[in-house]
Amino acid sequence: MMKGEAGRMQHSDKPKQEGHIWGSMKRTAFILGSGLLLLVAFWNSVTCLHPETSMTSLPRHLQRFWGASGYFWQAQWERLLSTFEGKEWALYIIGATQVPVLFFWAFNGLLLVVDTTGKPNFISRYRIQVDAEKLRQSVRTVLFNQCVISLPMLVFLYPILKLRGDPCRRELPTFHWFLLELAIFTLIEEVLFYYSHRLLHHPAFYKKIHKKHHEWTAPIGVISLYAHPIEHVVSNMLPVMVGPLIMGSHLSSITTWFSLALITTTISHCGYHLPFLPSPEFHDYHHLKFNQCYGVLGVLDHLHGTDTVFKQTKAYERHILLLGFTPLSESIPDALKKME
Repeated sequence: MMKGEAGRMQHSDKPKQEGHIWGSMKRTAFILGSGLLLLVAFWNSVTCLHPETSMTSLPRHLQRFWGASGYFWQAQWERLLSTFEGKEWALYIIGATQVPVLFFWAFNGLLLVVDTTGKPNFISRYRIQVDAEKLRQSVRTVLFNQCVISLPMLVFLYPILKLRGDPCRRELPTFHWFLLELAIFTLIEEVLFYYSHRLLHHPAFYKKIHKKHHEWTAPIGVISLYAHPIEHVVSNMLPVMVGPLIMGSHLSSITTWFSLALITTTISHCGYHLPFLPSPEFHDYHHLKFNQCYGVLGVLDHLHGTDTVFKQTKAYERHILLLGFTPLSESIPDALKKME
């Protein structure tokens, strides 16, 4: 009798769960679509209105700044094009692969020094957790992913980008167009990363693929690219590459976006809640509990209810931009366990 009742209850709950998921997906599409429309409207307002009558002061100042510096960057870009004339593919390789990787290892090199030595203290005091036992093996995996997977994928992307518009075209994008691209890149990454990441947590894929990344329950920055090759393609590379492909972006936008994406994912894995930088608490909690906080921005986690447990923790209270120099682990410490 009890088994039969339990079976009927599970059967009746299934449509409710499916309805909840479908409802969440519809809300997600509505909110992201509305956000995109608002971004387009804002972009039109700062680019199409008359600069002396309708434009607000902030966009006007930004436009003046960009106009003044834009001539400088345009001149430098044309000089690069002259240097690489007939070999634009080499310029693309440098901009799309070498520059972002340089930023990645420069930032992670500093963090690795702090992780392994504990010095300088003014940085290490912001550490929220430490676990560096598998560091050497992890660095080898990261280098493999970058050289054997990322590089060929980005090389293959070049002829596809040329079909959408030459990424090495002579004219640089305007400041407003780049801001619009950046917003679209971010939304696309949020959607693709959330759903691909959540799919990798399905039992059919987790043990064979995604478990490798979760070997680090207390991650450090370089672990952001420590992943199974399939995960690196599906969850690390594609969410970042699709945006520039859809937009037919200029190499300058691609280089900036790839560099920002690598720095951002490093921060989310680094374990340091540093002043004036984005909080790593959200993704750090995912590595701790596995079934919470799948996304980048947290928008889809909120819509799908995959951050409800996180919101009840001290880590959620610490998930803010630190504007002072007192570590949040000191000002908002975890609750002490009661003595038995």
